[in-house]
Amino acid sequence: MEPSELKRSKDSPNSDESTRRSSFPDEVLERVLSLLKSHRDRSSVSLVCKDWYNAERWSRTHVFIGNCYSVSPEIVARRFPKIRSVTLKGKPRFSDFNLVPENWGADIHAWLVVFAAKYPFLEELRLKRMAISDESLEFLAVSFPNFKALSLLSCDGFSTNGLAAIATHCKNLTELDIQENGIDDKGGSWLSCFPESFTSLEVLNFANLSSDINFDALERLVGRCKSMRVLKLNRSVSLEQLQRLLVNAPQLAELGTGSFSEELTFRQYVELESALSNCKNMHTLSGLWDAKGIYLPALYPVCTHLTFLNLSYAALRSDELAKLLAHCPRLKRLWVLDTVEDKGLEAVGLNCPLLEELRVFPADPFDEEIIHGVTEAGFVAVSFGCPRLHYVLYFCRQMTNAAVATIVQNCPDFTHFRLCIMNPGQPDYITNEPMDEAFGAVVKTCTKLQRLSVSGRLTDLTFEYIGRYAKNLETLSVAFAGSSDWGMQCVMGGCSKLRKLEIRDCPFGNAALLSGLEKYESMRSLWMSACNVTMNGCRLLAREMPRLNVEVMKEDGSDDSQADKVYVYRSIAGPRRDAPPSVLTL
Repeated sequence: MEPSELKRSKDSPNSDESTRRSSFPDEVLERVLSLLKSHRDRSSVSLVCKDWYNAERWSRTHVFIGNCYSVSPEIVARRFPKIRSVTLKGKPRFSDFNLVPENWGADIHAWLVVFAAKYPFLEELRLKRMAISDESLEFLAVSFPNFKALSLLSCDGFSTNGLAAIATHCKNLTELDIQENGIDDKGGSWLSCFPESFTSLEVLNFANLSSDINFDALERLVGRCKSMRVLKLNRSVSLEQLQRLLVNAPQLAELGTGSFSEELTFRQYVELESALSNCKNMHTLSGLWDAKGIYLPALYPVCTHLTFLNLSYAALRSDELAKLLAHCPRLKRLWVLDTVEDKGLEAVGLNCPLLEELRVFPADPFDEEIIHGVTEAGFVAVSFGCPRLHYVLYFCRQMTNAAVATIVQNCPDFTHFRLCIMNPGQPDYITNEPMDEAFGAVVKTCTKLQRLSVSGRLTDLTFEYIGRYAKNLETLSVAFAGSSDWGMQCVMGGCSKLRKLEIRDCPFGNAALLSGLEKYESMRSLWMSACNVTMNGCRLLAREMPRLNVEVMKEDGSDDSQADKVYVYRSIAGPRRDAPPSVLTL
């Protein structure tokens, strides 16, 4: 949900004529609108006429808020009185790279206080990059008697004590999904806090917790919850324990294993293979921490129906991956580490004709002397064998313009193209030319492109191509690229659907920043760090666009005239009141 969805536009129909356009009884109209799942469709519907606006208001039960500071919880509660499910995002994405100061904000508690007063019937809360304390989790657990689903992704500020409060008090919980959080792990005893009478859990994910868990409590919990369909374990769970859990949960559709390296006897291996083969509904497999190749054949029985295989914690060799993929004919999504090398990606092209999404992560992104990894050859091999590919995240250390042109020619339906050449400013390693023509080929060929991440040595020509051809682009991420302000000006002037722009370590300055004056109110956010923007440029932007929040994050010892990190976003709630001293709101 964007700020514009929370208050009617001044141009919204509200005359008697527009009101008469709706001849449906209110109950019928609300029922019809309840079938709309897209928040954009619902937003459009609310602007048709006053009746439709009111019907949409009273029939909406889920709200998505892409920036917790774009609106206040009070405004949300006034606009939508019957919300049962909330998805809320907080910090900028670059907080994942430690570029946002500690205690920056995005605390959930003020939202929970309003929700407790206005939405006591709240059932579902999904948070991303928010700060949430144990006290907030306990408040959540006791304030919403019918609460069912909690998902925390890349959040921080809490410990396993907060999870214990959720387990203790949420009697109707169906989902507890804890992913990639900065959590203070105080041990696995929280699992024993679920009452012995509790049987409703359908989704349990604690894969990123580091400590040993109370396995007896986990085994009893899994055995009681007969509707559990998603179970993702941390690496402390052994293969022998995994087998015991699977015997109690053959109905699982998504499994994240624990450690996959324990020494097994022949009998234990046979029992594990048998337990896996009984999981007839499984379509997603992840985990496989520290996987040993000798145990991978135990997975073959479940591979036949897999559509998503996440190997981002398993440093497999190319031959191990090839043997596994030979049993995965239906795979649509694949995540791997670059330890599979180009040979492993050749196996992807040979065995996965239905593949739609590929992510290749670096096993060790900071080792510049690394001898293994993937190159353009592996990417090209995938493109020849996987014509349906439309989402890619690809970390590599070398690339060529010709290879990228071939890739997009083979896979012209890319909607997400995120190429990360890990050495900043790396040119085409064969011709020594900038990588401009590579990304020119992407935006010219892939007309459905919505998200683009660029890397390598790039001049302003890349951004001219983006502004001219990327007419459906919504998110652009740029690092160590560009020649002058002109590059960013091309993007701001040409990409009419742009919603998020993320820039770091680029030569763009005030002229580039101010070129978006007419664009920023239709965007969700702009991030610029380590660029050539000054405080005066930011002040001018704030003065010219008073409905924008312009925040500058200062670093100790930095030049007072320079704007080290700039975060710009639209808001109907005004400047936030919880900014730390290191964040200046202009």
